[in-house]
Amino acid sequence: MILGVGTDLANIERIAGTLARFGDRFRNRVFTEIEQAKAERRKDVAGTYAKRWAAKEACSKALGTGLAMGISWKDMSVSNLRSGQPVMAVTGWAKDRLDAMTPPGHEAIIHVTLTDDHPWAQAFVVIEARPIA
Repeated sequence: MILGVGTDLANIERIAGTLARFGDRFRNRVFTEIEQAKAERRKDVAGTYAKRWAAKEACSKALGTGLAMGISWKDMSVSNLRSGQPVMAVTGWAKDRLDAMTPPGHEAIIHVTLTDDHPWAQAFVVIEARPIA
């Protein structure tokens, strides 16, 4: 059962400009330490941040809230499995919202995909409720 779907598009050049203008203030407000470490290791630093920005926006939409209802940017975090597959983890208010959306006897699975084609980064998030075996 699908609980929510969200998609977002981010302009990589805009994110690069924001990084140049605000630096650590922007990084520390929006991205977790894991996300920052991943981005700073990559050749395309701005593109990596832009994809994660888009994923957070898409996740907030899939949760049915956008960022207006108390979700913090850091309540949503993108990391990667060893295979490179991106995964989304939620904490705080985002986790509370996810738990409230999930029907009894089900577990919530957040699927996320990221892509970029300069100057755009895009993310797509689907939240699935899977019956607990």
